[in-house]
Amino acid sequence: MKPALLLLCLAIFPLAASAQGTHSIKLLTPETALKAAQAALNKCRDNGYQATIAVVHTPRTARAKAYSAVSFRTNTTELAEATQAGRPQSGIRHLPGVAAVGGGLMIEAGGSLLGAIGVSGAPGGKEDDACAAAGIAAIREDIEF
Repeated sequence: MKPALLLLCLAIFPLAASAQGTHSIKLLTPETALKAAQAALNKCRDNGYQATIAVVHTPRTARAKAYSAVSFRTNTTELAEATQAGRPQSGIRHLPGVAAVGGGLMIEAGGSLLGAIGVSGAPGGKEDDACAAAGIAAIREDIEF
């Protein structure tokens, strides 16, 4: 009788069990990602920089900055500092696709990490960060929930 009861419970409760064992995620829409990229590009151009902008999946260095920010859940300027030679995390710099230099910022809202934006091509990481921040500022109202 007990095996039959167990099978009955498994048949009745699979949805409840799976609902508790999963989570939902929020992702940027393509339109929101494009809006952020355009605002970051405009900021760079206004300052006279020819830069590449990536919102998680595009051109190499900008993409690596966005990838690094979202993968390590930290902005790449802080990642650059934390991974200096001699520090315990220094090996992170040698992983494929990682860019431990300024220009990659996390896109967060409502306590969730939604993605990242990477900028490459301004005179330095600080300027890349400023362009990326302009991209995030342009979508802040769109992503708050």
